[in-house]
Amino acid sequence: MEKRPYMGLICLAAALVFLSVELLGCSIRNTDADGGVKILFMITSIDDVYRRKLTDAIIAKGAAERVNIDLFETHGNSDKESKLVMEAGTKGYDAIICRIGDNANAQLIDRSSNGVPIVYVNNQPAEEHLESNKYIFVGSNEEEAGKYQAEYVISRLGVGAFNVAILEGEKGHSATIGRTSAVKETLRNHGVNANYVFVDYADWSESLAKEKFARFLNNNTKVDAVFCNNDAMALGVIEAMKEKGLDYTEIPVVGVDATAEGCKSLADGEMSFTVLQDAGMQGIKAVEAAIALAKGEDISRIEGATSDGKYIWVDFEPVNKENVYKYME
Repeated sequence: MEKRPYMGLICLAAALVFLSVELLGCSIRNTDADGGVKILFMITSIDDVYRRKLTDAIIAKGAAERVNIDLFETHGNSDKESKLVMEAGTKGYDAIICRIGDNANAQLIDRSSNGVPIVYVNNQPAEEHLESNKYIFVGSNEEEAGKYQAEYVISRLGVGAFNVAILEGEKGHSATIGRTSAVKETLRNHGVNANYVFVDYADWSESLAKEKFARFLNNNTKVDAVFCNNDAMALGVIEAMKEKGLDYTEIPVVGVDATAEGCKSLADGEMSFTVLQDAGMQGIKAVEAAIALAKGEDISRIEGATSDGKYIWVDFEPVNKENVYKYME
């Protein structure tokens, strides 16, 4: 497992934290911790824009709340995730924030925690793996993103028959499943006769999406709309279309996340539409929940919490060319 510092927060750290070097890297330590709360934060990686923003927000909120947060990257290795969780209690952690690699492993993670509360963030486990005010989820309702995408495309193309391509994220990720299923369901419910000419995983990657979509375009199959589970893949699709000489202004390419790069593309008339998934707010809510659970409290006072104590929701927001400037950094 890899444990490493998050150096982008040095200016905050100067006032609130000091860095202690360990064998595998550094941990973020707070000299004035709030009640001694210690949180283990594990994430698959911080190698894409969204996960970097999520991690920034978690570390910054931890510093602001004066709690200790240790960051580990697991690279999606379920054995590493389970080992970290299993050892959390004996290493003095009061709560765990977990951006799990495969949400199907949540049951194993729960069993391994030995009673330490877990805040799953961004990748949603099945409801049966959640427990009120013990194993909870912080994130956005992924179906909303797919619904917004499909409604936008319908507003552009109408409700006839058209050819659809879908670039999906990580296999097994709740966002991949929720966004894709909502696109299909919304098109169907509005009477669209969708012919899915290309559906493939591109793991949130711009380069992989470009490579795979370029291969698809070599078949000269007509495509009328391209749905991408995130902005990076949408940008890759547009690059492939540019190289092929296709008019991306006439073929809606839609993404999710409203990243800085995605919003610029939208403002420049390339991407057609995106949906803001607020990484910063997800990170803030995850830390708030972890602190509450670490102290034996419930999550009811946190905005967005559901009455069953299992979820804290952060709303998606549709972003188009008319309102994109509100979201540009």
